Amino acid sequence: MTHRIGIIGGDGIGPDVIAEGLKVIGAAGVELEAVDYDLGGARYGRDGTVLPDEVIEEWRSLDALYLGAVGTPEVPPGLIERGLLLKMRFALDLYVNLRPFVYPAGGIDFRVVRENTEGAYAGEGGFLRRGTPHEIATQGSVNTRHGVERVIRYSFDLAMASRRHLTLVHKTNVLTFSGDLWDRTFNEVAAEYPDVETAYNHVDAACIYFVQSPERYDVIVTDNLFGDILTDLGGAVSGGIGLASSANLNPERTGPSMFEPVHGSAPDIAGQGLANPKAAILSGAMMLDFLGESEAAASIQRACADPTTDVEGTTAIGDAVAALVS
Repeated sequence: MTHRIGIIGGDGIGPDVIAEGLKVIGAAGVELEAVDYDLGGARYGRDGTVLPDEVIEEWRSLDALYLGAVGTPEVPPGLIERGLLLKMRFALDLYVNLRPFVYPAGGIDFRVVRENTEGAYAGEGGFLRRGTPHEIATQGSVNTRHGVERVIRYSFDLAMASRRHLTLVHKTNVLTFSGDLWDRTFNEVAAEYPDVETAYNHVDAACIYFVQSPERYDVIVTDNLFGDILTDLGGAVSGGIGLASSANLNPERTGPSMFEPVHGSAPDIAGQGLANPKAAILSGAMMLDFLGESEAAASIQRACADPTTDVEGTTAIGDAVAALVS
C-alpha cells in the first residue's frame, strides 16, 4: 500500500531531519507518495503566506502530514505558531497531542496525552487600553466538557493497552473552574475503566517527579498549556529533546493526523549537519504505526534505540538507522 503524505519540511533544521526520516521510512520498505508543501517562516518572509484555507482542504485527502519544524528569527513570535500550527490543529481537529518518552537507561517509559485544541491556546482574551499606562490584557482558558472528556477517554484507552495506570495532571487547587471540570470528568470516566489505576498530581509536583522519579508514570493526561511545558521537560529527562517525537492525532480519522519532532527549527545550526534527526525519525515511526504499518514502525523504534546509531552527524545518524531497518 502506498500512503499519500503531506511533507512540510519547514525552516532551519526541519528539512534536514525530515529528509532523514523519509530515508529511514523508505529503508523500512514502506511506500509513500510525498506531496510537498512550502510553508513556514521562510515562506511567510517571501510572500506573506502562512496557511491558506485551500491548502487545508487539500490536506483532507491525504493520509497524514509529516512536519519538520517551522519558525525563523525574522518572523514576529507567535505568527507562525498561531497561523500555521494552531490553525492546523483546530481545522483538522487534532485534539490529541501524544508524546512518548522512552529511555531504558533511566527507567523511563511513559506517554503524555496533551489536549490539543482548547485551554489557553484557544485564543480567548483581548486588550483594553492597549499601549497606554493603564493597559489590560486578558487570556482565558477554554475548557469544554466535550473536549475534556474525549481526550480523557483516549487516555484511558491508551492506558488499557499499556500498564493500566493513568495520571491526571492539573492545578485544581488554584484553577478551581477548569480544574474542577477536568477532575470531575476524569473521575466519572474512570468509573467505566475499573482495571485502570488512577492518580492525580498538581503540575508543579509533576515537574519534580519527572526529574526525581519518572518511573512512576505510565500514561499522563493534561491540558494544553501544562502539556506543552511538561513534554519539553519530558524530553530533557529522557535523553534530550533530539529524541522527543510527537503525534497530533484525529483519532476518529475524519482528517489527516500530523507527526512532528518536539524540537524547534534551530536556525543557528541549520544546514551544518549537526542536528539529531532521531526525533523526526521516531515521529515518522509514530506515523507509520497510525497508518497500520506497525511492523515497520517497531523496527524503526528498535533501530533508534540501538547504541550503534549513536553517531555524529545528521546524515550519518539517518544512514545508521536506515541500515538497521533495511
